[in-house]
Amino acid sequence: MLILHYTGMRTGADALARLCDPQAEVSAHYLVEEDGRIFQLVPDDRRAWHAGASFWAGDRDINSRSIGIELVNPGHEFGYRPFPQAQMRAVTALAGSLMRTHAIPARHVLGHSDIAPARKQDPGEKFDWLALAMAGIGLWPDPRPADGMAWDGNEVARLLQSFGYQVTSNGISWDDHIARGKSWDEATDSALTAFQRHFVPASLGRGADRDSVAALRALVRDSD
Repeated sequence: MLILHYTGMRTGADALARLCDPQAEVSAHYLVEEDGRIFQLVPDDRRAWHAGASFWAGDRDINSRSIGIELVNPGHEFGYRPFPQAQMRAVTALAGSLMRTHAIPARHVLGHSDIAPARKQDPGEKFDWLALAMAGIGLWPDPRPADGMAWDGNEVARLLQSFGYQVTSNGISWDDHIARGKSWDEATDSALTAFQRHFVPASLGRGADRDSVAALRALVRDSD
């Protein structure tokens, strides 16, 4: 897997220092500065501590099966801003090379918020996922007209789970969740928000709207 993050610190220098500090107990394989400079901090074949408590498609130890790329950006706490073109060019080239070298499938190029939606927002809605997808890095939805037709909450939750998100806080399947008399919960809401940050940023905060459902149906169908 290839997991993209933002640093969420005031400067790139601060982020680099923290990622190189053994006491911080956080690391990533690569750091990409806003001017396009790339630092390799951990060899590709070593485990880095970038994912934390996370989940994707049943896997919980994402650190052991992923490469982490940190993009310098102050994040939502310190003045979130668009990612400069030099930085996007650099991460596109780096991610493409890593995908080829390690045979990483497009469906496994994800954001930190995808694998930890209740905890993380990065790299966030201002990251240009579409540009990466156009370069063959990651997926992008291509909905059909019928994909935006009627839906309900149970279908949305099942689609999110099918795509890979954790939609229940205790990790049980959505069908078992329903059988126990539960309904749409906080974990599912977090998963939908993460999905929107990545694939439908214009729908962020609107709940399960037509564009989000259409994108989700398309991605689940096309990634099978």
